[in-house]
Amino acid sequence: MVLSDANGTPTSVTRLPLEPGTTLEYTLGDRQCAGSLEGDVHHPCDRPTAPYCSYHTTTWVCARCTGTCLKDEMDCYEEHAVYLAAFAPDTFKVGVTRSWRLETRLREQGADRAAHVHTVSNGRIARELEADIAREHGLVDRVRTDAKLESLAATVDDAWESLLAREAFDVLDRVDFEWELDLERQPVREVMATGTVVGTKGRLLVLERGGTTYAVDMRDLVGYELEEAGPESTRRLQSSLGSFS
Repeated sequence: MVLSDANGTPTSVTRLPLEPGTTLEYTLGDRQCAGSLEGDVHHPCDRPTAPYCSYHTTTWVCARCTGTCLKDEMDCYEEHAVYLAAFAPDTFKVGVTRSWRLETRLREQGADRAAHVHTVSNGRIARELEADIAREHGLVDRVRTDAKLESLAATVDDAWESLLAREAFDVLDRVDFEWELDLERQPVREVMATGTVVGTKGRLLVLERGGTTYAVDMRDLVGYELEEAGPESTRRLQSSLGSFS
């Protein structure tokens, strides 16, 4: 969360813990460009385009690279890992990251399970392998938010083990993530910042409010002005059928 004064003067970042049991009591105000962060300093922007205006929108060209560098000069000479990730029940992706960031990257994405299948000397080779694996094994290289929402109250299908058993993959390491959300049914998707934190999974925030569990893509909150509010906000929300049973 970032706070700026009425004159738009840069201010420091305030970090909110999202540990299970934490109570959030914010209503969403106006939304505009979120500006930029420089370390722990926020530089606000008053342009109306949300979440970012054209001046503050950046494109990470490496995300589109398939082995042919899109930069003026290749600079990804660090060791890279090629991995497979599972999102319950049956969405499987291939991805790459710098080796030292592997587990962090998987947590950022909200993966349920993962397998490290290659280690290579640079990002160009990693991207080439990623493209080949996606094409040859029918895997995606990115997972849409809807699929990640579906994974919240599901378990990984046995097809994951069948994938790893293919001769093409020499599994170097495996990770099973325990997100401990303990959900019996799929949460209702909402954009809100009020409720009791059930937990997080990647950039998804799960909140309980009024007997209903909600899932919030935290990227959808970017650019909103937050206002202090009591727990009984008057904003109308979708409710799951389970809240009436």
